[in-house]
Amino acid sequence: MKLNLKIWRQENATAPGGIHTYELDDVSEDMSFLEMLDVLNEQLNAEGEEPIAFDSDCREGICGQCSLMIDGEAHGPEVTTTCQLHMRSFRDGDSITIEPWRADAFPIVKDLVVDRSAFDRIIQQGGYISVNTGAAPDAHATPVPKDKANRAFDVATCIGCGACVAACPNGSASLFLGAKITHLGELPQGQAERDTRVVNMIGQHDAEGFGGCTNIGECTAACPKEIPLDVISRLNWDLHAALRHGK
Repeated sequence: MKLNLKIWRQENATAPGGIHTYELDDVSEDMSFLEMLDVLNEQLNAEGEEPIAFDSDCREGICGQCSLMIDGEAHGPEVTTTCQLHMRSFRDGDSITIEPWRADAFPIVKDLVVDRSAFDRIIQQGGYISVNTGAAPDAHATPVPKDKANRAFDVATCIGCGACVAACPNGSASLFLGAKITHLGELPQGQAERDTRVVNMIGQHDAEGFGGCTNIGECTAACPKEIPLDVISRLNWDLHAALRHGK
Protein backbone atom coordinates (compact mmCIF):
# COMPACT_ATOMS: atom_id res chain seq x y z
CA MET A 1 0.00 0.00 0.00
CA LYS A 2 0.96 3.65 -0.40
CA LEU A 3 0.77 5.99 2.58
CA ASN A 4 0.98 9.71 3.20
CA LEU A 5 2.67 10.18 6.57
CA LYS A 6 2.41 13.43 8.51
CA ILE A 7 5.00 13.22 11.29
CA TRP A 8 5.97 15.64 14.05
CA ARG A 9 9.65 16.64 13.85
CA GLN A 10 11.38 18.56 16.62
CA GLU A 11 15.13 18.83 17.19
CA ASN A 12 14.95 19.11 20.99
CA ALA A 13 12.74 20.25 23.85
CA THR A 14 13.33 23.95 23.25
CA ALA A 15 13.41 24.02 19.45
CA PRO A 16 10.23 24.78 17.47
CA GLY A 17 8.59 21.73 15.94
CA GLY A 18 6.18 21.02 13.12
CA ILE A 19 4.55 18.43 10.91
CA HIS A 20 6.60 17.06 8.01
CA THR A 21 5.01 15.02 5.23
CA TYR A 22 6.51 11.86 3.74
CA GLU A 23 5.32 9.50 1.02
CA LEU A 24 5.96 5.79 1.54
CA ASP A 25 5.27 3.10 -1.07
CA ASP A 26 5.12 -0.71 -0.97
CA VAL A 27 4.04 -0.97 2.66
CA SER A 28 2.98 -4.52 3.51
CA GLU A 29 -0.17 -4.98 5.55
CA ASP A 30 1.77 -7.56 7.59
CA MET A 31 4.25 -4.96 8.87
CA SER A 32 3.90 -3.65 12.37
CA PHE A 33 3.58 0.12 12.69
CA LEU A 34 7.15 0.39 13.97
CA GLU A 35 8.45 -1.74 11.10
CA MET A 36 6.78 0.71 8.75
CA LEU A 37 8.66 3.56 10.49
CA ASP A 38 11.88 1.54 10.17
CA VAL A 39 11.31 1.35 6.41
CA LEU A 40 10.69 5.09 6.29
CA ASN A 41 13.92 5.74 8.20
CA GLU A 42 15.86 3.54 5.77
CA GLN A 43 14.44 5.65 2.96
CA LEU A 44 15.41 8.87 4.75
CA ASN A 45 18.93 7.56 5.37
CA ALA A 46 19.29 6.72 1.67
CA GLU A 47 18.19 10.26 0.81
CA GLY A 48 20.70 11.79 3.23
CA GLU A 49 18.00 13.04 5.61
CA GLU A 50 18.10 12.52 9.36
CA PRO A 51 15.89 9.59 10.44
CA ILE A 52 12.90 10.10 12.69
CA ALA A 53 13.54 9.48 16.39
CA PHE A 54 11.00 7.26 18.13
CA ASP A 55 11.06 4.97 21.17
CA SER A 56 10.90 1.19 21.05
CA ASP A 57 12.41 -1.76 22.87
CA CYS A 58 10.82 -5.20 23.21
CA ARG A 59 8.37 -4.82 20.28
CA GLU A 60 6.28 -7.50 21.98
CA GLY A 61 3.73 -5.30 23.75
CA ILE A 62 5.44 -5.68 27.13
CA CYS A 63 7.78 -2.75 27.79
CA GLY A 64 5.52 0.22 27.02
CA GLN A 65 8.21 2.20 25.20
CA CYS A 66 6.41 2.62 21.86
CA SER A 67 4.52 5.76 22.78
CA LEU A 68 2.92 7.33 19.70
CA MET A 69 -0.23 9.31 19.07
CA ILE A 70 -1.62 8.02 15.77
CA ASP A 71 -4.41 9.98 14.10
CA GLY A 72 -5.23 11.53 17.47
CA GLU A 73 -5.45 8.21 19.31
CA ALA A 74 -2.92 6.84 21.78
CA HIS A 75 -1.26 3.80 20.13
CA GLY A 76 -3.63 4.09 17.18
CA PRO A 77 -7.04 2.68 16.21
CA GLU A 78 -6.68 -0.69 17.96
CA VAL A 79 -6.58 -1.42 21.72
CA THR A 80 -2.96 -2.51 21.74
CA THR A 81 0.54 -1.11 21.89
CA THR A 82 2.00 0.65 18.85
CA CYS A 83 4.48 -2.18 18.26
CA GLN A 84 1.59 -4.67 18.06
CA LEU A 85 -0.46 -2.47 15.73
CA HIS A 86 -0.21 -3.77 12.16
CA MET A 87 -0.62 -1.94 8.89
CA ARG A 88 -3.67 -4.03 7.99
CA SER A 89 -5.52 -1.63 10.30
CA PHE A 90 -5.02 1.01 7.58
CA ARG A 91 -5.89 1.21 3.89
CA ASP A 92 -4.03 2.03 0.72
CA GLY A 93 -3.79 5.76 0.22
CA ASP A 94 -4.42 6.63 3.86
CA SER A 95 -2.98 9.79 5.35
CA ILE A 96 -1.67 9.08 8.87
CA THR A 97 -0.70 11.74 11.40
CA ILE A 98 1.92 10.64 13.94
CA GLU A 99 2.74 12.74 16.99
CA PRO A 100 4.40 12.30 20.40
CA TRP A 101 2.48 12.15 23.68
CA ARG A 102 1.18 15.62 24.53
CA ALA A 103 1.49 16.32 28.26
CA ASP A 104 3.38 18.90 30.31
CA ALA A 105 4.80 16.12 32.48
CA PHE A 106 6.19 14.33 29.37
CA PRO A 107 8.49 16.91 27.71
CA ILE A 108 9.63 16.17 24.16
CA VAL A 109 13.20 14.94 23.83
CA LYS A 110 13.32 14.76 20.03
CA ASP A 111 10.75 14.13 17.28
CA LEU A 112 8.43 11.43 18.66
CA VAL A 113 10.44 10.70 21.82
CA VAL A 114 9.21 12.04 25.15
CA ASP A 115 10.74 11.93 28.63
CA ARG A 116 8.56 9.75 30.86
CA SER A 117 10.91 9.72 33.83
CA ALA A 118 8.10 11.35 35.85
CA PHE A 119 6.60 7.86 36.11
CA ASP A 120 9.88 6.57 37.54
CA ARG A 121 9.88 9.28 40.20
CA ILE A 122 6.31 8.39 41.17
CA ILE A 123 7.31 4.75 41.60
CA GLN A 124 10.31 5.80 43.70
CA GLN A 125 7.89 7.39 46.16
CA GLY A 126 6.26 4.08 47.09
CA GLY A 127 5.58 1.76 44.18
CA TYR A 128 7.31 -1.12 45.93
CA ILE A 129 7.31 -3.15 49.15
CA SER A 130 10.38 -2.35 51.25
CA VAL A 131 10.64 -5.58 53.20
CA ASN A 132 13.93 -7.42 53.49
CA THR A 133 12.80 -10.99 52.96
CA GLY A 134 16.21 -12.59 52.46
CA ALA A 135 15.83 -15.65 50.27
CA ALA A 136 12.68 -16.06 48.19
CA PRO A 137 9.83 -17.24 50.45
CA ASP A 138 7.81 -20.36 49.75
CA ALA A 139 4.96 -19.74 47.34
CA HIS A 140 2.28 -20.33 49.99
CA ALA A 141 4.12 -18.79 52.96
CA THR A 142 1.69 -15.83 53.00
CA PRO A 143 -1.87 -16.87 52.13
CA VAL A 144 -3.60 -14.47 49.73
CA PRO A 145 -7.32 -14.82 48.97
CA LYS A 146 -7.90 -15.89 45.37
CA ASP A 147 -9.98 -12.85 44.44
CA LYS A 148 -7.34 -10.45 45.77
CA ALA A 149 -4.52 -12.34 44.06
CA ASN A 150 -6.40 -12.21 40.75
CA ARG A 151 -7.10 -8.51 41.17
CA ALA A 152 -3.44 -7.77 41.97
CA PHE A 153 -2.25 -9.74 38.93
CA ASP A 154 -4.78 -8.04 36.63
CA VAL A 155 -3.80 -4.48 37.50
CA ALA A 156 -0.08 -5.33 37.66
CA THR A 157 -0.23 -5.72 33.88
CA CYS A 158 0.11 -1.91 33.58
CA ILE A 159 3.27 -1.30 31.53
CA GLY A 160 3.61 2.41 32.25
CA CYS A 161 3.38 3.41 28.60
CA GLY A 162 1.65 6.72 29.37
CA ALA A 163 -1.27 6.24 26.98
CA CYS A 164 -3.64 7.12 29.82
CA VAL A 165 -1.92 10.49 30.24
CA ALA A 166 -1.86 11.18 26.50
CA ALA A 167 -5.56 10.35 26.12
CA CYS A 168 -6.74 12.28 29.18
CA PRO A 169 -7.92 15.86 28.42
CA ASN A 170 -6.46 16.84 31.80
CA GLY A 171 -3.15 15.05 31.34
CA SER A 172 -3.80 13.00 34.48
CA ALA A 173 -1.83 9.87 35.37
CA SER A 174 -4.50 8.64 37.78
CA LEU A 175 -5.04 5.35 35.94
CA PHE A 176 -1.32 4.53 36.10
CA LEU A 177 -1.19 5.61 39.75
CA GLY A 178 -4.37 3.72 40.62
CA ALA A 179 -3.03 0.53 39.04
CA LYS A 180 0.15 0.68 41.14
CA ILE A 181 -1.72 1.53 44.35
CA THR A 182 -4.31 -1.20 43.79
CA HIS A 183 -1.72 -3.83 42.86
CA LEU A 184 0.20 -3.44 46.13
CA GLY A 185 -2.86 -2.63 48.22
CA GLU A 186 -4.46 -6.01 47.45
CA LEU A 187 -1.50 -7.95 48.84
CA PRO A 188 -0.85 -8.57 52.56
CA GLN A 189 2.80 -7.63 52.05
CA GLY A 190 1.71 -4.18 50.94
CA GLN A 191 -0.31 -3.25 54.00
CA ALA A 192 2.50 -1.94 56.23
CA GLU A 193 3.20 0.99 53.89
CA ARG A 194 -0.26 1.39 52.46
CA ASP A 195 -0.98 4.85 53.90
CA THR A 196 2.41 6.45 53.28
CA ARG A 197 2.55 4.91 49.81
CA VAL A 198 -0.61 6.56 48.52
CA VAL A 199 0.15 9.95 50.08
CA ASN A 200 3.72 10.07 48.78
CA MET A 201 2.90 8.81 45.29
CA ILE A 202 0.01 11.23 44.84
CA GLY A 203 2.20 14.05 46.11
CA GLN A 204 4.83 13.21 43.49
CA HIS A 205 2.15 12.87 40.79
CA ASP A 206 0.96 16.41 41.48
CA ALA A 207 4.49 17.80 41.77
CA GLU A 208 5.33 16.43 38.31
CA GLY A 209 2.58 18.54 36.75
CA PHE A 210 0.04 15.84 35.90
CA GLY A 211 -3.57 17.04 35.87
CA GLY A 212 -6.44 16.01 38.08
CA CYS A 213 -8.90 13.23 37.25
CA THR A 214 -12.47 14.15 36.32
CA ASN A 215 -13.55 10.57 35.48
CA ILE A 216 -13.97 11.12 31.75
CA GLY A 217 -12.78 7.57 31.03
CA GLU A 218 -10.55 8.26 28.02
CA CYS A 219 -7.64 6.75 29.96
CA THR A 220 -9.07 3.26 30.28
CA ALA A 221 -10.36 3.34 26.68
CA ALA A 222 -6.80 4.00 25.45
CA CYS A 223 -5.03 1.60 27.84
CA PRO A 224 -3.48 -1.29 25.86
CA LYS A 225 -3.72 -3.53 28.95
CA GLU A 226 -7.34 -2.52 29.64
CA ILE A 227 -6.75 -1.41 33.22
CA PRO A 228 -10.27 -0.74 34.62
CA LEU A 229 -11.37 2.73 35.68
CA ASP A 230 -12.28 1.57 39.19
CA VAL A 231 -8.60 1.56 40.21
CA ILE A 232 -8.99 5.35 40.47
CA SER A 233 -11.81 4.83 42.99
CA ARG A 234 -9.48 2.57 44.95
CA LEU A 235 -6.80 5.25 44.77
CA ASN A 236 -9.17 7.87 46.20
CA TRP A 237 -10.43 5.47 48.88
CA ASP A 238 -6.89 4.72 50.04
CA LEU A 239 -6.00 8.42 50.08
CA HIS A 240 -9.00 9.34 52.24
CA ALA A 241 -8.21 6.45 54.59
CA ALA A 242 -4.59 7.61 54.90
CA LEU A 243 -5.68 11.17 55.67
CA ARG A 244 -8.06 9.89 58.35
CA HIS A 245 -5.12 8.04 59.86
CA GLY A 246 -3.19 11.29 60.00
CA LYS A 247 -0.62 10.45 57.30
